[in-house]
Amino acid sequence: MLNRVILIGRLTRDPELRYTPAGVAVTQFTLAVDRPFTAQGGEREADFIPVVTWRQLAETCANYLRKGRLTAVEGRIQVRNYENNEGKRVYVTEVIADNVRFLESNRDSSGGGGNREESSFNGGSTSGNRGSSNNSRNNQDPFSDEGKPIDISDDDLPF
Repeated sequence: MLNRVILIGRLTRDPELRYTPAGVAVTQFTLAVDRPFTAQGGEREADFIPVVTWRQLAETCANYLRKGRLTAVEGRIQVRNYENNEGKRVYVTEVIADNVRFLESNRDSSGGGGNREESSFNGGSTSGNRGSSNNSRNNQDPFSDEGKPIDISDDDLPF
């Protein structure tokens, strides 16, 4: 069995960071994802998908994501239900994200037109490795120095 989802879209509002009574960080935000077709009027339609992140990933998302920012989310779909104040059963479908990629820098989203930057943050594994994150420095192209010489010592060469 497989429950895996990958979404790319824009945040509809800033993430909402909260803490459980046990002190665990949880962030909620909604991702607007375009549908692959246009409506009869020629306009694109979108789905608005709720996303939840936990622990270190939640704090990272709350610190760096903002409304309108292009973001990729990887995780699983979860359906839960509860009884509201009026006694009615409410069903909620949401994506529990374990990997979030910021697909543009803050400059790009504000119209600055800077270089495209991709940062990836994940929630780690269930084996206690929570909070590990890939720094954007580790994801950058090593040859993006605009033609400047690269300093390599003789010890680094395999021959």
